[in-house]
This record gives sequence, C-alpha cells and structure tokens, in this order.
Amino acid sequence: MQHKQRDSRRLNLRQAVVAAYGGLPRAWAGAWGVMGVAGVAWWIAPTAPPGAASWAAGLMLVVVTLALAGALARIAVSDVAGAARDLGLGPAGLQFGRPEFRLAGATALCAVFLAMILSVLSLALLALFGVAELNVQAIQARDWAAVGPAWRLALLGVLTLVLLVVFMLLVVRLSLFAPATLGRRHMVSLNSMGVAEGSSWKLLAGLIVTAAPKLVLLTLIGTGLLQGETARIVWIAGLIAVQAPLTMGFLGAAYRQLEYWRDGQVVAG
Repeated sequence: MQHKQRDSRRLNLRQAVVAAYGGLPRAWAGAWGVMGVAGVAWWIAPTAPPGAASWAAGLMLVVVTLALAGALARIAVSDVAGAARDLGLGPAGLQFGRPEFRLAGATALCAVFLAMILSVLSLALLALFGVAELNVQAIQARDWAAVGPAWRLALLGVLTLVLLVVFMLLVVRLSLFAPATLGRRHMVSLNSMGVAEGSSWKLLAGLIVTAAPKLVLLTLIGTGLLQGETARIVWIAGLIAVQAPLTMGFLGAAYRQLEYWRDGQVVAG
C-alpha cells in the first residue's frame, strides 16, 4: 500500500517551476536578513589574509551559508509563512539551530557518497581508456588523427558520456535532501533518492530552467560586459538574492509534490 501510494506520485514540472519563480517575493520577505549577511560574508571571506583570519572567515562562511540554506528550505517546503516559522524560521531568516546541523550532516554524507561514486566511475573510465590501446605519443603531440581508430574513439566518447549522465542523475536524485531534511524534521541524506524516484529527468529539467539567472550572469561575465569588482559584487548578489531562493524554491515545490511520508505515515496520494 505504501509503495503504491509512493509510486503514484509524479512531479508536475510546470507547476513546480511556476511555484519557484512565484515564490521569490516570499523568499525575499522571509530571508532578507540572512541574504544580506551572507552577501557580506561571501564578499569578505575570499579577501581574508592567510592564517587564523582565513580559517575564521571560512568558518563564518560555512555557518552563514547553512543559515541561508536553512531559511530558504523552511520557506520552500512551507505553503504559508506561519508554517515556515513553525519549522524554526527566524526573524528575517536569521537562525541557526538543530535543522542547520542536520543540513550540515546531510550535506557531508551526500558529498562523501558522491565522491565515492565519482572515484569508482573515474577508475572505470581509466580502465576503459587503458584497454583501448590508444597511441599515447599521438595524444601528447595532439595528433588526434593518429590516436586510434575513429570507431574506438567514438565508442569511448559514448561510454564517457554515459558515465557522466549516470553521475549527474545521482546528483539529481540526491537534490531533495535539503527540503526533505527540513520537511521531515530529521536528517535525510541518501534516502532522499526515494522521494525523487521516477522524477529524475523532470528534476534535472527544472534545475536547468531555474538556473537561468546564473547562466545570464555567466554570459555577462564571460563576454566582458561585467568585469572586476563590479562583476564580483553582481555575481554574489545574483547568486544569493535570486539563484539560491529560485533553486531552493523549485526543490521545495518538487518535494511537496513528491513527498510520501509525513510524521511516520504515508501521505494520501
């Protein structure tokens, strides 16, 4: 019964994307304070002198980023402001409690898992290139025509792409760990893949669509329209005030649609 109700849940991509963009004003209203603090921290931390100051700046950056993620996740998984406050949202998004520690733990576990998977995939890829018997001297000389048969290079390219897609889908399957951690009120890491089950491609599409602000900023910086300190300030402001709430808003909206477990019970589908 539980699996039937869980499997019946599918992500409405359009609804989740609309909720993400439409939820920006609520994210700004509820987390403007922590956004401001995070902006200052992100601006100061890279310029800290080496030594104790650098370590202190790094620690400050981690704490503030966790507080920002916690505030945005609370807002994203809540339909109304009152529900976000029930989850521990502080004034202007300034809070740091058990949920932030849970987010830190979940992030660490997901990072370790992905690092292990990446290592395995990298070793597999190296083994494939090893048995392909490519001409090492030609590679070093960048004489691509002499590297090996075209069919063999094409096959290696396809296999490399497959491995990259596998890793990317694993990352996407884990992407709901933050809203799940806040929504379930306990640390959720690898088991967040169960929430995203069957919706990986839609989640990926939504993350690409909601990455538009970051892509615009990268284009402006890459083309030289934004340079120097102005580019740095605009980049930090854009990531914190637009991209972060947009991404978390989409993940939160997706989580609300896909979640099947509330307070130890399966959500009625």
